[in-house]
Amino acid sequence: MAGKEQQGNGYHRRDEEVNPRPPPSTDEIRRKKRLRWLLYIVAFVIFQAGVIALFTMTVMKFRTPKFRLRSATFDAVDFQTSGNPSFNVSMNALLAVKNTNFGGYKFDETTVHFFYKNTEVGSAMVPKSKAKFRSTKKLKVEAELTVPASLARNSELAKDLNSGILPLRSQAKMEGKITLMFVFKKKRSTNLDCSMEINSKTKQLQNLICK
Repeated sequence: MAGKEQQGNGYHRRDEEVNPRPPPSTDEIRRKKRLRWLLYIVAFVIFQAGVIALFTMTVMKFRTPKFRLRSATFDAVDFQTSGNPSFNVSMNALLAVKNTNFGGYKFDETTVHFFYKNTEVGSAMVPKSKAKFRSTKKLKVEAELTVPASLARNSELAKDLNSGILPLRSQAKMEGKITLMFVFKKKRSTNLDCSMEINSKTKQLQNLICK
């Protein structure tokens, strides 16, 4: 009767009360701790690998600096169109070495050559210096551009000087060394290759294009 009354009152004993679970054994506790620490170690290793990969692709990557002619002013622009064509140009050129590395770029003395139709008409000397990490080193150089004997009777030159526009090309190869973290060093060379025009009427540089 008592059992029936308990059932009628909606009272049911749970299985846990009838058969309580035994406490976890020491070996099981240790196994769970080892598994947890193993997961921590794997996660840490993956995180470290990601940090190292990111560091290698950004900070530790060697990038070739860019060497460019930025602009120029002129102390003299003299075009002679009568008789044998000739010109005499005193140029003050502004060059730039852009270094995007996370380390300095030390470069050697470099000669910039100026050409008219593949014939050299002048040059400028860039002294050895250093472009600091992730910065642009600006360099001012002087160049005297004159007509060599090989162009004394050049018909194309006469035509260009009569138009008041002198097309030129500047080229140079700069050698240097990049140093990262004060330890890792690597040689890097960078080229300057720019086309431009000198306008005798305005005495300005125009249509400057660098590759």
